This record gives sequence, C-alpha cells and structure tokens, in this order.
Amino acid sequence: MHSPDNIQYALETTRVLLEPDRRIDTFGDTRFEFLLLSELMDRTGEIRLRTGEVEAMRPRILRPDSMQEIELEGFGDKARERMDALIEKLKAEGKDLAFLRYGFRFRSGKVHEEIVHDSLDAVRDRVLEEARRVGNPAKAIIEGVDDAWEVSVFKFAFEMIRQSWPINRFDLHRRGLL
Repeated sequence: MHSPDNIQYALETTRVLLEPDRRIDTFGDTRFEFLLLSELMDRTGEIRLRTGEVEAMRPRILRPDSMQEIELEGFGDKARERMDALIEKLKAEGKDLAFLRYGFRFRSGKVHEEIVHDSLDAVRDRVLEEARRVGNPAKAIIEGVDDAWEVSVFKFAFEMIRQSWPINRFDLHRRGLL
C-alpha cells in the first residue's frame, strides 16, 4: 500500500510530456492511448514502458456527491484506495469536479510492459520523436513513478477533465442543456 507521501510524490513528479491533440468529447466516448515511462527503482539504465488505453465516457450533467462510480478493472485491491486518495486531495485543494460528471474506464488488462536498457533521457527522446512522427491525436506520453504508476495515469485523466471541462460546458450550454 502506498502512503500519502508516496501518492503525493507520484503526483508531484508525474509529467505529461506529450498531450493528446484532442480533449474529452462532449457527446460521445473518447479513447486515449498512453505510453508511461518510469525508471525502475534502485536500478540505473532500466526504464519500464507501459502502454495502454484510458476510455473517457461522455460527460454527464450531474452534481455528484462522490466519484465512486469510476471503473477500475484489473488494477488490484489498492487501486480504489489510491483513486479515492487522489479525489480527496483534489477536493481539499478546492478543485471543482462536481459540475459535470466524467466517467472513465481504466483497463489494466490491456496494459503492456517492456523494459528498455538505456537512460531515461534517451528513451524519452526516442518515444517523443516516434510519437510526433506517427502523429496519433489520441496519444499521451507520461513520465511517472514506477511503483505508483496508476497514480500517474489517474493524474493524466484528471488533467484531461480539467482541460475538457470548459469546452464540454460550452457545448452543453450552447445546446441549452445547462
């Protein structure tokens, strides 16, 4: 189990190196692909690459009292605890997550891992160059902490909510739904 300090450290050190070109669609589901780089603990020159998908369901107009309905398939016993800790931290910081309800589906069964023997800087440069060359508008490159990698993916998802919220609100307001 991760301590609050470990979760805080993961939140502070996680960086989204390449954001998707798109945001969460207002009137449909949105799928993001991620590639997460993390340096292995206590090993130099070994980088774990995790690739996977995060699906954002279309936002719903609600004023939720909690966000307990976020689905976490296959992440293990501690994932819910980590998600709840992140939500509580964001609430304590005064973040408004209650106006539009965003649903996410995280499927760790579709996460693939690979160990690369090189420096973090070299791996980072290669994956960023490849992502820019391919130009996938749904791709995110994230640099995070290896043992709390789920927190890094959750932080990315919440960042997508933060950036999508004004667009989604505008779209819903324009259609007279708010």
